[in-house]
Amino acid sequence: MSDAAQNPDAATNPTPLLGAADIRRLAEELGVRPTKTLGQNFVIDGNTIRRIVAAAELDPSETVLEVGPGLGSLTLGLLDAAARVVAVEIDPVLAGRLPTTVEEFRPGAAERFTLINQDALKVTELPHQPTAVVANLPYNVAVPVVLHLLEHFPTIRHGLVMVQDEVADRLAAGPGSKIYGVPSVKAAWYGTMRKAGVIGMNVFWPAPKIHSGLVAFERHEEETTSRASREEVFAVIDSAFAQRRKTLRAALSGWAGNGAEAERLLHVAGVDPSARGETLDIGAFTRIAEARIPLEA
Repeated sequence: MSDAAQNPDAATNPTPLLGAADIRRLAEELGVRPTKTLGQNFVIDGNTIRRIVAAAELDPSETVLEVGPGLGSLTLGLLDAAARVVAVEIDPVLAGRLPTTVEEFRPGAAERFTLINQDALKVTELPHQPTAVVANLPYNVAVPVVLHLLEHFPTIRHGLVMVQDEVADRLAAGPGSKIYGVPSVKAAWYGTMRKAGVIGMNVFWPAPKIHSGLVAFERHEEETTSRASREEVFAVIDSAFAQRRKTLRAALSGWAGNGAEAERLLHVAGVDPSARGETLDIGAFTRIAEARIPLEA
């Protein structure tokens, strides 16, 4: 059977992407069954890959970081759009096959592809500095992965991640929303997040029971300048949302030492002690953390 017959995408596109038949063939070859533990849902639709790559708005000169490439569906699309792709895959079986898949479907692109067999949450150095991150992230670790990458790789200026639709809404939520919370505020420390679309269930194998959401982000052009460190600001955020229905005076009493001190610090920061954390933006949380730091003489 011809390649075009096995993969209809090949008949209409000179650079075919992986279709359902290709994904299942590769999985069978490797003896792989997608696992819920690793959050594996492989994209089997080429048009969805093109949509994701287009939404990422990549410059042809960029180095893209992909997390969880799996069998390579998105990887091939990224190699078509960017100068280099660095992929981090935790599964050793999938990681072992991916370079061969790249060679098979994109002959000559191997020198532009780098594979790291490691847990993305433990990666703090890469052989090439990424300027963008584009990934179909496992639902169970999506937020920690995004925050980890933004913390450790300041060269990442923008990106697009596919996550559980509910998580996408939370990442992009603004103050005052019922779904605004810790992920929303911590992500805002690094940049601006926005919802960029919804992906249906049937473009995956196996099909998840919920829709996926696309979140695009742009890092702040200038690094956040604050007398308080990221850790200090994040400690305030965690305390404020640990008991989100409480006033900030009550929620921050443990962090500050007692309620009276929490109220004093909130007044210094220009924040109403009777307000709740869900009404504050990242700037307010930063001022609260700074209020606790003595001014230099």
